Formats: sequence, C-alpha cells, structure tokens
Amino acid sequence: MATALDPQFVEREYNNRALVPEHPAIFARWERDSDFVRSTLPCTLDLAYGPDPRHRVDWFPAANARGTLVFIHGGYWRSLDKSMFSWLAAAYVAAGMNVAMVNYRLCPAVRIDDIVDDVVAAMNWVLGDRPRTVKFGVRPHPRDSGSDPECPVVVAGHSAGGHLVAALFATPLARLAFDPSRIAGGVSLSGLFDFAPLRIHSFNADFHLDDAAVARLNLYDKPTTIKAPLVVAVGGAETSEFQRQSRLIAERWAPQTKPALVLPALNHFTIVDAFAERAQPLHRETLALLG
Repeated sequence: MATALDPQFVEREYNNRALVPEHPAIFARWERDSDFVRSTLPCTLDLAYGPDPRHRVDWFPAANARGTLVFIHGGYWRSLDKSMFSWLAAAYVAAGMNVAMVNYRLCPAVRIDDIVDDVVAAMNWVLGDRPRTVKFGVRPHPRDSGSDPECPVVVAGHSAGGHLVAALFATPLARLAFDPSRIAGGVSLSGLFDFAPLRIHSFNADFHLDDAAVARLNLYDKPTTIKAPLVVAVGGAETSEFQRQSRLIAERWAPQTKPALVLPALNHFTIVDAFAERAQPLHRETLALLG
C-alpha cells in the first residue's frame, strides 16, 4: 500500500522510542505498577501454552467474571514482556473481566510469521477444550481456577500486539481450536497492518522481511474470518504513518470496524494508559464489546 517512501522518512516515522524521549520513565512506571499488581491481585504466572520458554500466559481471575480480556504486548515483535503490562489487569479485573497476558517468541530468533503462530496457539490454549497433556508436560489452565469456559472474550493488543490481534482476526478458521463466536470483539492500539515501510526500515535487520513476507503479513488486503467488532485506535500525537496504518485497516475492514479512534494528545505509549483509564473512551469502548 505504501509506495515510493523515502527511507529517512520511514526511519523517523516508525521509531517511536526516538520520538518519545521520555519513554524510559514510562516503562519504569509500568514495571513498578506491574510489580505492585502481581503482589496484590490473585494471579497465576507463567502458564505454558507451548514448549518454548516464552510460550507463557499470566492469568488474573476476576470474581464472578462477565468476560475475559486477552492482552498481547508490543515491542516491535523483538522486545518487551508480558510482565511489563500486569498493571493493566487491575482496571479490567475491577470491571469484572479475567485477564490473560500473553508472551510470544521474539525476532530475530524467529520471524513475525512464527509470532502470529504463537498467538494463535495461545488463543487455542486459553479458549480451546482439549487434553493438556502433551510432549512438554501437563499444563495448568485458567479453567482450573474456576473460570467460566463460555464467557465472552475480548482480544486486545498494542503496537506489534495490535497487529497480532488483527492477524488473529484474519486466521483461517481451520487453525482455530475454539468457536470463533466466543470472541466478542478486538481492540488494536497503534497497530501495523501495511508492512511495506518496514521492509526498508533499519529494524528489518531483525525482521528479515522480503517481498513475499510483506505480502503474507499485510492485513489490509486480507478478509477477516473472526467477524466480531474490532476497535482500532491510535494516538493523536503519533506519527502520520501510524495514524495512516490505523485508518487504513479501519477503512478496509469496515463495517466490522468503525472509523479509527484518534485520541488527542496521546503518543505511542500513553495510549496504553488510556486503555486502562475509566474516564477514557478507549476503556469504555473495550468494555462495551461485552454487550
């Protein structure tokens, strides 16, 4: 979709940490708040959904849950960890939602296609109903904590995680080990859906994208298979390219998606704060997906 882009323009537009110099303080706050949430909320950490050490889910159960939020972290498919985002669980558990935080393997050890596979496997494990004794052992499961196996599920993700939410929505139904009607909705925060610019970005040293990978990973030209509503949001202080990416998927996947929410004054990282703040439209839109 993106054509004839200037490499210097792409470098600037897609390097969010350089554009938000205060990001280390934001990350430190997230880590600090997450430590507190894990020490105060009931939770089961590092549940294995696969054989790799990063095939793990943290589970935060809600009393009398009316739904489950599955959150997929960002980090450009090459960094960060679910543990940095435990703080998000507090707001959603208080709203009556179980919360599952998903980890996945990272580039450059694997390709982005493999990470999509990890997310599908994690969702199959969280929502699927099949034996859990496999070659890498007997795994505890959220259902063992008394979770209602039929409660509706919202899948949300930020940045790379925003892409992975949309990739799940475009996954062939034959690969899903759960009833897709269980998905009440999705939320993509500052996601990426057109991979052509990343093909010429310096980060491609880790992604190893070629033309064939770009064609496979692009989502704006793929049909959805999960037909639940998808909320697409981006910060008003984000770059023109990140705003274009969100508008593109919202337009191409309409009417399943509404027009992209462009949230004033929020950057690529503070949009995650808005996702958990009750006064913010993004938080309200997420809860409204439960009906």
